[in-house]
Amino acid sequence: MSKIIRQTHRWLSILFTAGVVGYMIVMTKGQPPAWVGLFALVPLILLLASGLYMFVLPYVARGRSGRRTQG
Repeated sequence: MSKIIRQTHRWLSILFTAGVVGYMIVMTKGQPPAWVGLFALVPLILLLASGLYMFVLPYVARGRSGRRTQG
């Protein structure tokens, strides 16, 4: 599962970069419609979710490994 998340994260970063470049190209022709910005915003939101998952994963794995304090 972790491998799939990492691969998806990489492809989302490519989509995000393409969306930003596309938005910049459209901006050179004048004020773009609001929906054009979604081409960069949607991958950015998905990048945030997958990035947070990968950030938290080591901490969750460490908690599952049996590191419990005796109380």
